[in-house]
Amino acid sequence: MFEEMKTYLMSLKQSNAWNERVAIETIRSIMDHYIGHPPEVFTHDGREMTPLEFLHNEVKVDPDEYVDMLSFMSSPYGERAEYEVPDNWWHGDHYNNIPLDDFMDAIKNSVENGYTVCIGGDVSESGYFPKKDVAVVPSYDIPSAYIDENARQFRFNNETTTDDHAIHIVGYKQAEDGVTWFLIKDSGSGARNGRNKGFYFYHEDYVKLKMTTFMVHRSAVEEYVVEP
Repeated sequence: MFEEMKTYLMSLKQSNAWNERVAIETIRSIMDHYIGHPPEVFTHDGREMTPLEFLHNEVKVDPDEYVDMLSFMSSPYGERAEYEVPDNWWHGDHYNNIPLDDFMDAIKNSVENGYTVCIGGDVSESGYFPKKDVAVVPSYDIPSAYIDENARQFRFNNETTTDDHAIHIVGYKQAEDGVTWFLIKDSGSGARNGRNKGFYFYHEDYVKLKMTTFMVHRSAVEEYVVEP
């Protein structure tokens, strides 16, 4: 399926024959062929409903109430900025850019107040140990005391920090030695390799240095949200 979609899109690029409506219809037809057409109606708790009805009446999630946060020196703090990664292919510039200390405080405060946080960043590091359920910043990379906005920006600029994966922070705890560990829920296959299936423990340094953005309900971070 992927190869067929890629071949089709590359042919459009090479022939300069882009037509958005036709391209989307063709990609949908390829996906329908391989994985089937998405259901228009399904049954939940004995009632038939559409996916949108399920979203609005059962899940009751309003996507417009969720906001995205960044912390990069390349754009002014306290303003909206573009998240400059390939996955942001539409060049959305609605991300709220805040200082790193505020970035970390906002995550902790959100969890303390009963919110969970969708966070994204780099999960392809040498300090990532799926069989041990942990992610840390090795001492041979950078000592904890030197992890700051400059270290974070430097790694993003030279692409040693990449936008690999999105995961879910569902809790955190400060250990007796003062180190904070975040409880991470992960749908990736690597999260099934350790003792705690589907979960990781991220050291605070790892989040501070290697996690690039997060999304949460706006009421959890209202003080940091920049209105358009």
